[in-house]
Amino acid sequence: MARSPSVSPLERRLAAVALATILAGCSQSPPRPPATAPAPQVSAPARSWFALPRNDHAQEMVIFALGLLDTGYRFGGKNPEAGLDCSGMVSYVVEQVSGKRLPYNAAGIAERTRPIPTRAVRPGDLVFFNTLGRSYSHMGIYVGDGKFVHAPNSRGKVRVDRLDNRYYAERFEGARTLLPDG
Repeated sequence: MARSPSVSPLERRLAAVALATILAGCSQSPPRPPATAPAPQVSAPARSWFALPRNDHAQEMVIFALGLLDTGYRFGGKNPEAGLDCSGMVSYVVEQVSGKRLPYNAAGIAERTRPIPTRAVRPGDLVFFNTLGRSYSHMGIYVGDGKFVHAPNSRGKVRVDRLDNRYYAERFEGARTLLPDG
């Protein structure tokens, strides 16, 4: 029987360290490639908001809406003869002034119109409120001087209220415009 050469404890440790070094070299991540310039960002196309054909339509909306004062309220109402609700009043006014149609609910109108800062609100812009525990559940047309015209509820008629009225101020959600960008 052939005898194998004996290995000292020091040689075993050296062999273990060499083996660990070899294995560690295999487990390292490959070097990272040099950084390249990030891919160019492609911006989404600008959203197409509903807009009135002419800027003077905003003032005409105010005059037309004020002509609806004391019109009776009717949930889902879309014309003055049958009665109006808030979004029906706004949709009716916009269509009469511009010939363009808006959706017949406040949330749908909010979705289609361009938001603006409250400090930038002008006559003919739209104001929105959360009166039913859901966003954009009520709306009106801003007429200037901190006032707006709206069809409030089944116990009322189309009327003018102030934005700083405690009830509306606590429920105010923002303003949107029907004027084109710019």
